[in-house]
Formats: sequence, structure tokens, C-alpha cells
Amino acid sequence: MKPDTQTRLVGVIGWPIEHSLSPAMQNAALREMGLNWLYLAFAVEPERVGQAIGGVRGLGLVGLNVTIPHKSAVIEHLDEIDDAVEALGVANTIVRREDGSLMGHNTDGPGFLRSLGEHGHGVAGRAVALMGAGGSARSVAWACARDGAASVTVINRTLERAEDVAELVRGATGLARVNAVGLGSSEAREAVSVADVIVDCTSVGMYPRHDVEPVVPAAWMRAGQVVVDLTYNPIDTVLLKAARAAGAQTVDGAGMLVHQGAISLQYWSGQEPPVETMRRALLAGLGVTE
Repeated sequence: MKPDTQTRLVGVIGWPIEHSLSPAMQNAALREMGLNWLYLAFAVEPERVGQAIGGVRGLGLVGLNVTIPHKSAVIEHLDEIDDAVEALGVANTIVRREDGSLMGHNTDGPGFLRSLGEHGHGVAGRAVALMGAGGSARSVAWACARDGAASVTVINRTLERAEDVAELVRGATGLARVNAVGLGSSEAREAVSVADVIVDCTSVGMYPRHDVEPVVPAAWMRAGQVVVDLTYNPIDTVLLKAARAAGAQTVDGAGMLVHQGAISLQYWSGQEPPVETMRRALLAGLGVTE
């Protein structure tokens, strides 16, 4: 569908943004859905975030996805935010509503749970060990606690950052069994070894530095565990290879990216997005053949 005078714009802002695969993924979905929309990537310098959000209002954009480093900075420019954004302090989706007001959502946590679910796994009643303490770790830890995890242990090289995430999740969800441990400690090995679900929310193993030791040593993993790596480039990371060698089941990072994008598209359009079409477009962008 060629753009015309009826075409509406939606997109993603970040700095930098040239690496984003969201336009390929979202435009493939829009074509299949028959929507006369165009999804673009906008490089927005940090000091111009407010102007960019003003552009959503002034130009009548459908909405935006938001990526690093703007997920927190956009919040003060929105009219309303959902519970996840309120709890986590980060928004990755902005919806322009019919009255012109802007609503902020965070779709990372729900996207993670949907990705896990499509592989037949869940976190309810299970022990979860999370590696990392950044925005993704906050979103995943919050989602796991909200979805009924028996416990969540946040593991990070800097213990103070892990404690900050644990305190945030405890306060936002009421789950008492949210703990923090330092990566080099014996407690970290114990937490990973007994966990039912292990999630790597760090960038260790991401292209181009993909030939490194995994953040979770192979000796810590065992059969019966589910190991998730949020990194999607490469799809098959060093951690996932080590996990399979230990007998664990694995889930790659492409699913979370696809599902968080699909949830955003559902917010914008009110329609059910074609998830498999989005996945194929993402994998094609990564040069992966199914």
C-alpha cells in the first residue's frame, strides 16, 4: 500500500535508532492488517524528547514505541500512564487517544510472559532467577511477581542495583520473596541452581561480542530448568547453547521483542496483530531462516 493523503504515521524513537528492526516487523503486520499506516524510526536526541512528544500531538501520530535512552524521559510529557509505568518508571509505548491525550504503557513484561507461554512455560508458583538490573530486568521481575511467581531473585554484578530492583518490585507487587544477591557470591549460584526459570536480562553475548562466556556459568544450570535469554542477536546465544548442553529447555529473545511489539500494535489499532508475520519479518531482518 503506497502512502497517500490518508496515511497515518506511527513509529519508534530512540538514540541511536538505526539498528532497530521494529519498522520491518511492524510494517509487515500493518500490510497484512490492511491498515493505511506507516511505521517509521525517528532518531531523537535526548534533549529533544519533549519536542518529539509534542510532535505526536501536533501531527496526529497514532502513537510511538520508545526505546533507549528515552523510556523514562517521556513520562513527564504524557497525560496518563498505566500501572506498569507507574511502578517501573519506564514506558515503551505511547498511544494517542481519540481526545488527543497521550497514554503511556509498558509492554515489555507482558511480552515476556506471552513469549514464555507460547513455549508452554509459565512462572506461576515457580522460582525465578533474573540476571541484570536494568530496565528489562525491572520489567520482567515485576511481571513475574504479578503473575504469581513463588520467588524472584535479582542477581547483578553491582549488588546495590540488584537491591534497588528487588525493593521496587516488592513495593509494587507485595511479593515478599523478592531478593537481591551479587553475581560473584555463593548465594547467586544457589539461587540459579534451584531456580525453575532463569532469565538473562543483560547484554552479555550480544552481537558483535557474541563469543564470550555466558553470564550464567554452565555448571550452575541443570536439566528441568527453563532458561531465557532476552538477547535476540544472535538468536542462539552462548547462554542458550550452554543451557541445552546442561539439559535445560531454552527460550530465545525474539519472542519477547515480537510480543511486546504486538501488544503495542493492539493498543494502537484495537485489532489482533498477526504475530507470526511479525516474527518472520524480524527473523528475516536478522538473516535467520526458519
